[in-house]
Amino acid sequence: MKDVIRIAGAFVGVLVGAGFASGQEILVFFVNFGLWGLLGTLLSAAVFVFLGMALAGMGSRLQAQSHKVVVEAICGPYLGRLVDGLITFFMFAVTVVMLAGAGALLEQQFEFPAALGSALVTVAVVAAVCLDVRRVITLIGAVTPLLVLVSVAVAAYAVFTREADTATLETIASEQTAGARYWWLGALLYVSYNIVAGVPILAIMGGTARNERTAAWGGLLGGLVLGGLMLAIALGLLSRLDTVAGAPMPMLMLVSEVSPMLSLLVALVILGMILNTAVGTLYSFCARFLPAGTSRFRLGTVVIGLAAYGCSLLGFVSLVGKVYPIFGYLGFFLMAAILVAWIRQRRSPLLANPDDVRAT
Repeated sequence: MKDVIRIAGAFVGVLVGAGFASGQEILVFFVNFGLWGLLGTLLSAAVFVFLGMALAGMGSRLQAQSHKVVVEAICGPYLGRLVDGLITFFMFAVTVVMLAGAGALLEQQFEFPAALGSALVTVAVVAAVCLDVRRVITLIGAVTPLLVLVSVAVAAYAVFTREADTATLETIASEQTAGARYWWLGALLYVSYNIVAGVPILAIMGGTARNERTAAWGGLLGGLVLGGLMLAIALGLLSRLDTVAGAPMPMLMLVSEVSPMLSLLVALVILGMILNTAVGTLYSFCARFLPAGTSRFRLGTVVIGLAAYGCSLLGFVSLVGKVYPIFGYLGFFLMAAILVAWIRQRRSPLLANPDDVRAT
């Protein structure tokens, strides 16, 4: 049971980034569709549950130490190499964004110079990644319960302080700009946008599990927790849409109504989410090229961490922002490929011999 909880916690910890914590992503992809957006969170949750279960199970079956072996099992040896390269680049890009975001947050909340804040967070992330994979997974998963509690508490506060009626909130929602034309497409886009980052950590987590059943249950539980969080935050933001519509960080806006001290706590929680994501993505990137737990891996982590820090100072965030939509389409392809691989596995064991994949 401990392995299941650890895998689920790491899954949630990596995918719940700063955009999720601030409420902005939930606002755009769910809340701005009104009540239909709540149904969208359930659709996203179902897809996350399936993907988490399937990917962690494949990682366990193939004893994956990086996402490469799982990606090639899903996409084939030739197309798999292309997808592997795109995912690998995405891991580095997300790490850069997280370091830049951490610097901005520390500057806003604590008046740290952004460059110094990013440097401090880089040191913390590199130090965490240099630990062995089980410790990294435990570290990421340990913070997840706090993230869940704070998010649910803020959402509950929003629901109980609602003043506008449902019809008014629906009208306000219809006037907002949503992330897609249809609520179901927005829900699928949200999963697609995130699963590219989820593939590496789920593959690696599955590879560390005692058996495939444990890995699959960990992925399933992580998907359920993600779904519950999305529903709770979406319900809370929709209840106060008359107040938070158009706000860049709607969750922090709600918290600031309660007290400055609580706002400080939530800012720290968001920082923890940024650290979660950065640790997971940097580890996945480094594990793709270097054997984890070795001196080469630790040295490589330091070098790559310094490179990510440098990129975060060069305005790389805006470049990545333009690239993200491409990875949304890649995510759609991955979801379809994972479904096909899962169906194929039901009919006959998928690559029962992991060496068949590693040899390609």
